[in-house]
Amino acid sequence: MKRLLLIMNPAAGTKKANPHLPEILSVFGRAGYECRVWMTQKRGDGVTLAARYAAQVDLIVCIGGDGTFNEVISGVVRSGASTPIGYIPAGSTNDFAASLGLSKNVIQAAQDIVAGSPVPYDVGKFQDRYFTYVASFGAFTKTSYATPQSVKNVLGHMAYVLGGIRELSSLRRYHVSLTMEDGRREAGDYIFGAISNSTSVGGILTLDKDVVDMNDGLFELLLVKFPGSMTALAEIVRALTTQHYDSPSLVFRPARKLTITADPGMDWTLDGEFAKGSAQIEVENLHSAVNIQVK
Repeated sequence: MKRLLLIMNPAAGTKKANPHLPEILSVFGRAGYECRVWMTQKRGDGVTLAARYAAQVDLIVCIGGDGTFNEVISGVVRSGASTPIGYIPAGSTNDFAASLGLSKNVIQAAQDIVAGSPVPYDVGKFQDRYFTYVASFGAFTKTSYATPQSVKNVLGHMAYVLGGIRELSSLRRYHVSLTMEDGRREAGDYIFGAISNSTSVGGILTLDKDVVDMNDGLFELLLVKFPGSMTALAEIVRALTTQHYDSPSLVFRPARKLTITADPGMDWTLDGEFAKGSAQIEVENLHSAVNIQVK
């Protein structure tokens, strides 16, 4: 019999997956899996469990939001195992799940994992941490980790949008210098920056699926320049909402490895979770680092 480790965050989102756990386990049981279930109790549990057991099982399934999935991915990468990972999205926004086209119905998501096959995907490395879909700074960044879970549970995606609008009323400029592996350099004052591998960023910004390949060994680097006027701000909004990345208000280009110099007090978010800033940060794309079970 095949062995399956299921790591579940019982506090994720509106807890919509909790009452369906017996049925989810039945889906995997009928597919020939012997299931071992762990409930996370605190931040970091997903990393510890995935790292400890990844090499001992045939499949790891994560039930939770993008933060929980990030922990599971991090644990598997640290273990060095190639064990496939299934994702049943149960968080408030589920950016990465949206990029993968995963079902929002938890039972259907479980069935799709059983019917699917492992597909390689890139993972980002940020200093000594990992991210599955985005490392970002600036406007909207704080919203993802500062919005109370109770508010996210009620408003979901709208909590991020409302939080982002509040930040726009007091735009802050961040002076950042980024050097790519090939020596190219971008430097200036920005209100937002994202190093992503996803079509959805922070539940607010979306990238054209035709320009995002989640396993090409490259990130999509997006920098939003500080607007000098309301006209410039309106141009930024237009460019982002219409996905016109050639706007002079934006920097949009592929990158595999970056060295970033910034104010050490400038904090980041990794997949919606807080990451402390540093004067110099190394970010690298780990090509085909994990195998995700998708239909």
